[in-house]
Amino acid sequence: MEKEKIGICDEKGVSLGIAPREEVHKRGYWHETFHCWIVSKKAGKDTIHLQLRSKEKKDFPDLLDITAAGHLLAGETIEDGIREIEEELGVAVSFEELIPLGVIKDQIHQTDLLDNERCHVFLYKATENIDARYELQKEEVAGIVTVDFQRFYDLCQRLEMEILVKGFSITENGQKTAISKSISLKDLVPHSPAYLKQVADRIQQALSQ
Repeated sequence: MEKEKIGICDEKGVSLGIAPREEVHKRGYWHETFHCWIVSKKAGKDTIHLQLRSKEKKDFPDLLDITAAGHLLAGETIEDGIREIEEELGVAVSFEELIPLGVIKDQIHQTDLLDNERCHVFLYKATENIDARYELQKEEVAGIVTVDFQRFYDLCQRLEMEILVKGFSITENGQKTAISKSISLKDLVPHSPAYLKQVADRIQQALSQ
C-alpha cells in the first residue's frame, strides 16, 4: 500500500507531480481522493451507512468512516475512484448512479500524519436492500453500521453528542456479529469539523431534492 504513487497538487487542485503515498502523508502534500456516502430508506426514513475500518488498518483502525473512500492514484480520473465501492463493499455501482456533491477539503494533522485532501464527494442513494449485497474486503472493512441520517446530521453539526448505530461486524472466522451501540464523534475517523459539517449539509440538500 505504501508503495502507491499518488498525484500531488496545490490547494486549488493544480498538479505538482507524483509522490509515494508515504511521502504524501509525511510532507502534507495536497492530493485528490474519492468519497462515496451511501444512503438508503428504512421504515420510510433516510438512513446513512458507515463502514467500520478493519483493525489491521495502519491509520484509524476500528473507527467508523465514510461508506467507501480511497486515494486517486497517479494517472487516475475521478471516475476511476468508483472502484473503491466494489473493492471495499462488494457492490457494483456505475458512476452515472452517483450524485456529485462537489469538492470538500479535509485536513487530518497528527504527529505522524499530515493528510491534506481535496475530496471528490458523492452520494449513492440505494434503491434496494443494499445490506444483503455487501461483500466486505476484510483487510479494509470489518463491518457496516447504519443510523438515521437526521441523527448523523445532528452529530456532524455538534447538535447531538451521541447517536445510536446498528449493523454488523465480521469476525476473523467470517461470522457476522450484530452491533447496536451509542457512538460519539470520537468513534469516527477524525475528519476536520468543517468537512463533516459540509458533507452533512450537502447530503441533506441532495436528499431534499
